[in-house]
Amino acid sequence: MACISPDGKPTESGSKMLSALKAEAKTPKEIAKEAVLPLFRVRSGLRELAEAGLAKQKDDKYELSEKGAKLIK
Repeated sequence: MACISPDGKPTESGSKMLSALKAEAKTPKEIAKEAVLPLFRVRSGLRELAEAGLAKQKDDKYELSEKGAKLIK
């Protein structure tokens, strides 16, 4: 299941992951718990979200990019 739709917008699971990052940077495990998604799906989804410029990795955590923050407001 992709986290980015063909039109470049986040899918339902992508939106859940972005929403989990709204307050602060989190590890994939923390995102999986908050978004109620399997960890393997979160890991692959975060790669997609980062490639699309919606999230960015900082050390072992991920945070929203400015572009990602605008989408979840």
